[in-house]
Order: sequence, then structure tokens, then C-alpha cells
Amino acid sequence: MDPASQDINLNSPNKGLVVDHSDSLSDVPVEGVVEGAVGNAANPLPPGLTEEEAEELRTELTKVEEEINTLRQVLSAKERHATELKRKLGLSPLTELKQNLTKSWQDVQTSNAYLRTTEKLGEWNERVTSLDLYKKTQETLSQAGQKTSAALTTVGTVISKRLGDMRNSATFKSFEDKVGNLKYKVVGPKGNGEAVTSPTDTTPTQENPPF
Repeated sequence: MDPASQDINLNSPNKGLVVDHSDSLSDVPVEGVVEGAVGNAANPLPPGLTEEEAEELRTELTKVEEEINTLRQVLSAKERHATELKRKLGLSPLTELKQNLTKSWQDVQTSNAYLRTTEKLGEWNERVTSLDLYKKTQETLSQAGQKTSAALTTVGTVISKRLGDMRNSATFKSFEDKVGNLKYKVVGPKGNGEAVTSPTDTTPTQENPPF
């Protein structure tokens, strides 16, 4: 007799008797059946798709995902190899960035959008320059520039003439004479080779002063 099948409850009237659990065990569901039921309930098949077709699609999806993972590994290996080659060639990230920017700018200049924009800007420029308002504005600015240049020239001429008149005036000449006299008194006739005498040298000393 299996001890696990005996009723060991001391207060039970069936103490020591064998308890049959076959009925209760038959109600326990199988694990695979439960998982299959839950899976079908969570992901129901679309309308018009049979279970066989769904299984084929799942197999193909698994195959495609495996190919994607393989391609990722190959791409990673290629990138590492390219980095190693650039390092051996002395290509720094900054140099590579400059090359990429140059190439990108060249691509922009040769793109259809850039060419169309350049053509449009050229057409707008021609239209603007051909307008009467633009021509009148340009002529007005040109005349204003010429008048300004002529006015500055006239002002310079007037200032030069005024300076010349001031130098020839009696007041300026009198002032110039005074400056010359002051210079002669301070410096003396050094230019003629004459010695400058000090104020103490003007009075001769007496060898034998009278007592």
C-alpha cells in the first residue's frame, strides 16, 4: 500500500483507508494543451488564413529574422575592417568629416533643386534690374554719390584757400615774427657760429676793484 494514498488524518473516519485520487487527477489539464489554447486566444488568425498557411508564414519569418541577424554580424565585421584600414591610411575622423562635407556640398550644387533655385534667382534678378523703379533708384544713388564727392572736393578746396589766406594775413605774419624773435632770444645765433653769451658774461669783471 502506498503511504501517500492513505488518509493520515487522525480525526477522519476513513483513517487508514486508501483514498482514490484518480478522479481528481483526471481533471488536471495537460501543459501543452493549455499553452496552445492561450496562444491561439492571444494571437487569433486573421480571417481567411488557415492554420497551415499561418505555420508557413511563421517559418518564413523565423528564416528572415535569422538572415537579418547574419547580415548585421557581417556588417559589423565590415565596419571594423573599414575602421582598421582608415587607421592605417592615417584618415582621422576630422579628415573624414571634411571629405563628407565637401562631397555633400558638391552633391547639393549638382542637385536639381539647387540648379532650379539658381535659375529662379537669376530670373528674379533680371526682372528686378529691368524695372523702371530700380533704374531710377540706381540713377538717384549715382547722382547722390557724385554730388557728395563734388561737395567734399569743394570743402577741401575752401579749407585750403582759407589756410592760404590766413598765412598771408598780417595777423599771422605778426605772430610768425614774434615766434621767430622768441626763438632767437632763446636759442641765439648758433646758426652763424657765434657763441652764446650768458647774462653774467655781459658785465666785465674788474681785476683791481677800488677800495
